[in-house]
Amino acid sequence: MSWRRRSVLAAGVALVAGCEQRPATHPAVAGAQWLGAAHARGHRLRTARSGAPPAPAVQRRTDVLVIGAGIAGLAAARALQREGVGDLALLELEDQPGGNSRGHALGGLSCPLGAHYLPVPGDAAHEVRDWLQQIGLMSLRAGRWVADERHLCHSPQERLFFDGAWHEGLLPPAEPGSATLEQYRAFAQRVAAAQRLGFALPTQRARWTAEHAALDAVTFVDWLTRERLVDERLRWYLDYACRDDYGAGLGEVSAWAGLHYFASRHGFDAPGDGDGARDAVFTWPEGNAWLVERLAAPLRDRLHGGRTVLRMAQTRDGVDALAWDESSGRAEAWHARAVLLCVPLFVAARLIDQPSDALRAAAAQQPHAPWLVANLQLRAPLLDRGIGAPAAWDNVRYGGGALGYVDAGHQRLSPLPQPTVLTTYWALPRAQRGALLDGSAASWAQQVVDELLPLHPDLPEKLERIVLMRYGHAMSIPVPGLRSSPALAALARSDGRVRFAHSDLSAYSIFEEAFTHGDSAGTRLARWLRAAA
Repeated sequence: MSWRRRSVLAAGVALVAGCEQRPATHPAVAGAQWLGAAHARGHRLRTARSGAPPAPAVQRRTDVLVIGAGIAGLAAARALQREGVGDLALLELEDQPGGNSRGHALGGLSCPLGAHYLPVPGDAAHEVRDWLQQIGLMSLRAGRWVADERHLCHSPQERLFFDGAWHEGLLPPAEPGSATLEQYRAFAQRVAAAQRLGFALPTQRARWTAEHAALDAVTFVDWLTRERLVDERLRWYLDYACRDDYGAGLGEVSAWAGLHYFASRHGFDAPGDGDGARDAVFTWPEGNAWLVERLAAPLRDRLHGGRTVLRMAQTRDGVDALAWDESSGRAEAWHARAVLLCVPLFVAARLIDQPSDALRAAAAQQPHAPWLVANLQLRAPLLDRGIGAPAAWDNVRYGGGALGYVDAGHQRLSPLPQPTVLTTYWALPRAQRGALLDGSAASWAQQVVDELLPLHPDLPEKLERIVLMRYGHAMSIPVPGLRSSPALAALARSDGRVRFAHSDLSAYSIFEEAFTHGDSAGTRLARWLRAAA
């Protein structure tokens, strides 16, 4: 699950609309709290553009300024250091680095606040794999790459609650000889054809052709209809996959994006076909915050958290940036030879005094999905309602409003029942961004509990605390035409003193894309600075 079906979204909207009227009777619901993602800081940028900038109280200089300490920014800074750039600084809006990959702790138990796993990378993501080798997660043995099994997700990995029972895996069951099974096999054939066309992770490693552009020009739902792939269970699963990776369903993302989800990774097999193997994934109780900690550790003395960058402009000998120090309540002026903007493109367009046509175009055509992440502290594991597959790491309800939940305690080796934390994920319609930002923590916590109660009626007696994380602009939605955008391609190739590195450049948001863009941009900038010296 990185981050399902339009009817499900509509049901979720109805719940949101009514949740404010529901009494928050459980103490954990009434006492729910918001964490992190300081949207008020980000909105400071909007107000700063409309008035005179604050006078800086301090002047700072550095060789390279990296703005944004998410995965792309951290990877860019790492690449700069590797290439010999020692004088650099990272400015981050939040107090802690990591972007959508931060973590938290409840009752002494680690849990994720966003992204919670990383698939074992293949040959195309060699930058990611090389770094994993450096930190001891992968090794090359007899010419084969091997992952450290201690950090791989334990079995059982996934299960789906369908028709009153839990089923292994997330694909809804299909009876032998059924129309659903035939539709699964038909879609598997389409995915195999897409793999022959060429898809890769990261996407920049696959050649872009007219066939890719044609897929990118239509919505996934329209392509499925054209291909006569209309089965309800198949469409639910594909919608779930799109909402999981892209924050939006079949009707919003492009057919390229819908196929990319499968063709760039594990493909797609109908039940009973293929070898039944699943993708191996790395995961930790705190999710990808485990990776962030190892990316950020060598950069600690160069990381400046709680810095809201308000504007920046190129000068004759470099780039000037104005930042607001949230802790001291004063402005800082920064001057650098060059700047790497590792922030969403719509933010970059507001920061730069004179954004390029490409940046304006990319920002205008790229929507972002709002997300809610809730962590529930439990004094004991929950009991299952229904029969079937045992408790898994990733647990999903067919037709539910959320994307399911992961169990932070699943990676423990002890077989004894222990307190744990469940993390549940909600990809919300863009129309609900305002409700997410303005709604109370208690009202959203009530919706989270209501979603889980049909699966676990014993939840109230074991629930101790709820904390929630909201992302107003969590991830880029790969709408039709976005991956084909000449503006994105131009920004990814940017040179000079101001450059860009963010997963937005790939039209969608996952770790491998962000890391690769950051590593590439940092490497190219360091070599440009050496040549210009």
